[in-house]
Amino acid sequence: MRERVPCVYLLASARHGTLYVGVTAALAARVAQHLCGNADSFTKRYEVTRLVWYETAEMMVDAIAAEKRIKRWPRQWKFNLIERDNPHWDDLAAGLGLPPLRG
Repeated sequence: MRERVPCVYLLASARHGTLYVGVTAALAARVAQHLCGNADSFTKRYEVTRLVWYETAEMMVDAIAAEKRIKRWPRQWKFNLIERDNPHWDDLAAGLGLPPLRG
């Protein structure tokens, strides 16, 4: 993956069942921030650090629009999106060159 690619992503917490929808132009760096606890307080508080889904976009405006759309979806739709591409909810961070998560 190119270093600067607009994308929308979903993180999950194994302990709380919490989902987080985000957008970034540097996915590996942003996920690393979540892993280190240097991201926003919501993801830190609920330990939402497992990258379970992401999708790239041509332009940042498209990624932002997708993020806003997904945030409005019911929880089950988000689960369906994840399970369509990642049925076992595997941590996709390793594919970005990041260490796999625990928990």
